[in-house]
This record gives sequence, structure tokens and C-alpha cells, in this order.
Amino acid sequence: MYADVISLIIKEKVPGVDITAEGTGGSAENLRSVNAGDRQFGIVYSGDVALGALGQLPDDPTVYDKVMPVAPLYGGVAHLVVTEASGINSVADLVGKRIALGNAGSGAALSAERYFKALGLFDKIQIEYLGYSQAAAAMADGQLDGFWVLAGFPNASVREAAAATKIKLIDIYTPGVEGGFFEQYPFYSQRALTGGAYDGMPNDVMSFQDTALWVANADVPEDIVYQALKAVYLDGGLERLREAHPSANEMGLEVGITGIANKLHPGAVKFWTEQGVQIPDELK
Repeated sequence: MYADVISLIIKEKVPGVDITAEGTGGSAENLRSVNAGDRQFGIVYSGDVALGALGQLPDDPTVYDKVMPVAPLYGGVAHLVVTEASGINSVADLVGKRIALGNAGSGAALSAERYFKALGLFDKIQIEYLGYSQAAAAMADGQLDGFWVLAGFPNASVREAAAATKIKLIDIYTPGVEGGFFEQYPFYSQRALTGGAYDGMPNDVMSFQDTALWVANADVPEDIVYQALKAVYLDGGLERLREAHPSANEMGLEVGITGIANKLHPGAVKFWTEQGVQIPDELK
């Protein structure tokens, strides 16, 4: 959704740029394809950018150092969604249960792997790799006990699941603190799943988020990135994004570069400096 709208805005507002959005397998695939120059722009979670730049992605020692953040988009909020019938009331109850983690290689799957490995549970869960909508349908049919989501809040597939069966959202923040997850991965931050967003879930449930970043290949010309940012932030683009998804309300000039931990693209440095954002030397 974000890629579709941003590409349309750039195509309309930045002269001489022909850009098309493409569906992908998610954050890790986007990181690899942008780094290789197969795609010029992408959406990648901050944690994947940070770990990729250090060569610390799971089973992948490649150093992805040509991916440069442009702007933060939204908080990708982790959800652990389970059926009431599953008997799952806490993360500890997941042992032996059938849980989908998202598409293989996606930001959701990577975040779930980090989380469950930090808590010593990864090898004790019956893991499946399914997209969110597939997982919601499978859970409603009794083929899964639950599924993991890392996405803008609220999430349509969680709403689909809540409409089809009785669900519960599990607190994943508290066990993460107790298990040292946030010490190991400090780019994740606390976030509540706000009560009332999903049927049958009136109360807040504690969780965490990563920041979804708009990134560019390092070889994309500075002026194109600069003009693209102007089109989105100064020429009405934000309103179009907010119409497309409520999570875009988290974007704004006042947010600046919050959530970015890696060096910005030079075009982004120029844009954000002009907007009065103080950019630390290590991000320039």
C-alpha cells in the first residue's frame, strides 16, 4: 500500500522519474534487492537495515551496506494473535502449538525468529510460514492456533481473524523484557495494541514495534531522493498516504528521522536539514 501510493506521488511530482511499485516477500527481500540495485527504493524495517549492515541477518553473513534510509514511515507493531480455543494465555503456552510467523524471509518472520530464539522457544513451536491473510483464514478453519504479525496498526488480517473466530492478543512485551530480548535488540521499542481496534479486544495489550523505513540504494542520485521527499512531505503526499492507511498518521515533518539508526542517503540529509532536523554526525 505505502509503496503503491509513494510511487504514484513520485511519478506525478518528480520530472523524468518512471517508477512502479512491485509486490515482494517483505522486508528482508526488499533489503537484498535494494542493496543489489535491482530496486532503487524499498520499505525495510529498521532492525533489518541495522543488522544487515553488520552482516548479522539469520544464516546470512552478507553485509548489506548500500541500503540507505530516507525517512521513517510507520511503526510495524508486533501482534501475537491466537484463538480462544487454543488455550494459549501467555507466550509460555506456545510450546507445541501451531503458529504462523508470516512469509519466509519477511520482516515479520525475522522479528518472530529473533523474539522466540531470545526466549528459548523457537524450536519448541510448530512453525509455519504463511502470509497474514492466509494465516487468518487457516486459524479460522482450525488449522492454526495462532499467527504473528509485524505491520502497521490496526492490521486488516487481524480484523479478518477477529470477525471469523474468537481471538486473543497475547502480551509479548513483558516476556521480552524478562528474557532480555530488548537488551539484545534495542531497535525495538514498547508499543500498546490499543483496545477497541479489534472485535472482542476492549483492553490495551502490551507489545513492541520496529520502524518501517523508506530506503534507497546508495547510487540513486541525491536530487531524486531529495525531490521524492519533497513530493511526499511538502506537496500533499502525506494526505494521500493517510487516506490509504491510518498508520500514516504516524508520519510528519515533526517526526523527523526518529527510528533511523543507519546513515541517511545524501538526498535525505539535504531534505531533513532544510526542515530543521538535527542530524547526528554518525547518520550523515
